[in-house]
Amino acid sequence: MLLPAQEDFVSLAELEDSLLRNLFRGYQKWVRPVQHANDTITVRFGLKISQLVDVDEKNQLMTTNVWLWQEWVDVKLKWNPDDYGGITSIQSASETICADGRFEGSLMTKAIVRWDGTITWTPPASYKSSCTMDVTFFPFDRQNCSMKFGSWTYDGNMVDLVLVDHYVDRKDFFDNGEWEILNATGVKGSRRDGVYWYPFITYSFILKRLPLFYTLFLIIPCLGLSFLTVLVFYLPSDEGEKLSLSTSVLVSLTVFLLVIEEIIPSSSKVIPLIGEYLLFIMIFVTFSIIVTVFVINVHHRSSATYHPMAPWVKSLFLQRLPRLLCMRGHTDSGGQQRGPLGGKEDENQAWLAMLEKATTSVRYISRHIKKEHFIREVVQDWKFVAQVLDRIFLWAFLTVSILGTILIFTPALQMYLSTP
Repeated sequence: MLLPAQEDFVSLAELEDSLLRNLFRGYQKWVRPVQHANDTITVRFGLKISQLVDVDEKNQLMTTNVWLWQEWVDVKLKWNPDDYGGITSIQSASETICADGRFEGSLMTKAIVRWDGTITWTPPASYKSSCTMDVTFFPFDRQNCSMKFGSWTYDGNMVDLVLVDHYVDRKDFFDNGEWEILNATGVKGSRRDGVYWYPFITYSFILKRLPLFYTLFLIIPCLGLSFLTVLVFYLPSDEGEKLSLSTSVLVSLTVFLLVIEEIIPSSSKVIPLIGEYLLFIMIFVTFSIIVTVFVINVHHRSSATYHPMAPWVKSLFLQRLPRLLCMRGHTDSGGQQRGPLGGKEDENQAWLAMLEKATTSVRYISRHIKKEHFIREVVQDWKFVAQVLDRIFLWAFLTVSILGTILIFTPALQMYLSTP
């Protein structure tokens, strides 16, 4: 036991100073504080989180500010309070006591030492812990990150860990603007290495991403771009802006892909939800460009490029489909005009011989007019076919866009909304 102070009257500061000198005289912090070789130091362990600093998806790291609560008994640091003016506890620098590891604490706080040898140490620390990211449902994802604590040098026969509380203390937690902690629990485990076993405590943090930022600045613009692709088929085919709009949308999607690539980790195991959607839209836009080129080609068929329209094409695209698509019917007046011209040619055979030369000229003019009218009629027919194709692809692409968006985002939204 320690020797009491000899003065009849001393101040509390002098008593505490004397107590510290007597306690740490010859104290070796590297020696395990036990009475017998087979004794085990039991460390009661708890965790209190103050801030979730960052979750780095690219490097798969979670940065946290925490307080570590540890309590154990040091048999070498005991005294009789009656011998030191009733002092039952003192504060000592953590570097001077036997503590297994510094835990990379950001500040070396003092430890509280009680008269019976019980030591309570609560150092603050900033940790970067590995976190295997699952970005399948990004930005509606949840992550499970863990922190593991254990003795660095002693096995379980020398130092044992006891979990004080299965839940991480979050009373003084500062909310994070991007992540919400759904659950934070601890569990004790052990690792066996031959005849030795090493206890450890693992804290698991279930994190849910707050998707408002990504919804406003990533998903909604992507939705807008997909519907802009649909509007390509609403533009007139004689306008060159059809291809310009499609190409601009494709370039914008490429920029979004570059932005996402900077955020999410590079992994070939899973494709993030937003990546799937952007890939879907890019295929969507690429196909729309191909279709637009075909429609413009149909629209601009002329006397130099046209080939006769097949009867089934004329029946389908000029008569049936316009009614189904609620379009105004195409008027084919060629048959009505060719009849009178042919009849007039027959009547000219009865005129006098003196008008034969004039009749020949009329025949030539008539044939030329009929040919021009026929060519103009074919060109108008192909333009109307292009309008029908535009309307068909407008509704087809709109349907595919809506269904694709629903099918891609529904599983993620169901998981996100089902999370308490």
